[in-house]
Amino acid sequence: MSVVVDGLEGLRVPEELSARVPAEQRGPGRGRDDVRLLVSRGEAVSHHAFRELPALLRAGDVLVVNTSPTLAAAVDGRLGPEPGGEPVVVHFSTRGDDGRWAVELRSPEPSGSTRPRAGGPAGAVVRLPGGGRLALAGPLTPGSGRLWWARAYGDVPGLLGRYGRPIRYGYTERDQALSAYQTVFARPSPDGGGSAEMPSAGRPFTAGLVAELAARGVWIAPLSLHTGVASAEAHEPPYPERFEVPAATAALVNAARATGGRVIAVGTTVVRALESAAVAGPVGAGPVGAGASARAGRGWTDLVVTPARGVRVVDGLLTGLHEPEASHLLMLEAVAGRAALRSAYAAAVRDQYLWHEFGDVHLLLPEEKGHRTRCGSNSG
Repeated sequence: MSVVVDGLEGLRVPEELSARVPAEQRGPGRGRDDVRLLVSRGEAVSHHAFRELPALLRAGDVLVVNTSPTLAAAVDGRLGPEPGGEPVVVHFSTRGDDGRWAVELRSPEPSGSTRPRAGGPAGAVVRLPGGGRLALAGPLTPGSGRLWWARAYGDVPGLLGRYGRPIRYGYTERDQALSAYQTVFARPSPDGGGSAEMPSAGRPFTAGLVAELAARGVWIAPLSLHTGVASAEAHEPPYPERFEVPAATAALVNAARATGGRVIAVGTTVVRALESAAVAGPVGAGPVGAGASARAGRGWTDLVVTPARGVRVVDGLLTGLHEPEASHLLMLEAVAGRAALRSAYAAAVRDQYLWHEFGDVHLLLPEEKGHRTRCGSNSG
């Protein structure tokens, strides 16, 4: 999928702006919420510490969060007949309704990270720890060989619990415990499912910050969307993912919108889930038109939110900083508009915000007439 956002074509994110370790490991006394918060209101930007978030929201606003837990989704294996075989790392991405798993095979690096590898071949068997087996069937999407459907023989949640580790990419400094990838909102899934990669927009929240938000009259509404393996390498749109919007969350969103509250999605996964379940109505960038409403829903979504489609029930978005080629940028443009996105990303590079799942965060709010932004930059 081609991603074109005018003004971002030449944007380059310096390698040194990759967040290599979690915020709490960057110095004594630091916590998860010691990250920076870039705030966009139209083309105006302001710089804050993440701990200032409660003061930037209003009583009656709703933060919608993803409660999907992160899985220890990376497991070492051997491809081919015994003895020996090619060493591979299996990324368990998404569990299908028929019990199969969408998996990605990668080649291990001496550093502990992995590098891309072509999927397949069809019919090959991957030997897993503890005597497990994985039989490769075929590509998840015709013409794209990165993710494959595979039949797992054995208890996959148990396998991940005993032998798995969090998926790690080359820009990180070292392996981290699974707890580093769980958000304060994560809740166990009854079937042992979860996300292959952390719903990272929720990572900077702490129990104390959530309590402060509640004290200020900001509502927290849960939903779940189990994220699969990210597709930044191939610049592909998201693969179908399982989601559930509870009836109570839909009701709270609609009540807030009816009384002037803003609906702020914590992460692009939340936007996908809410917009996938929304009742059809007028769409557009920024504040939604009359007639659209949230509703309960569950199932699979392959929705890609673009400026042409717009958004129906989301007023704002709290998210990480995305690579210039990522399809998520189309969603950000749909929520805030092209000018806001150009201005924010120029400021993020200029002021050296940190990228990726352990990095800084970006709050896109509706533009308000007469709003005055403050200048300067506070590091978290």
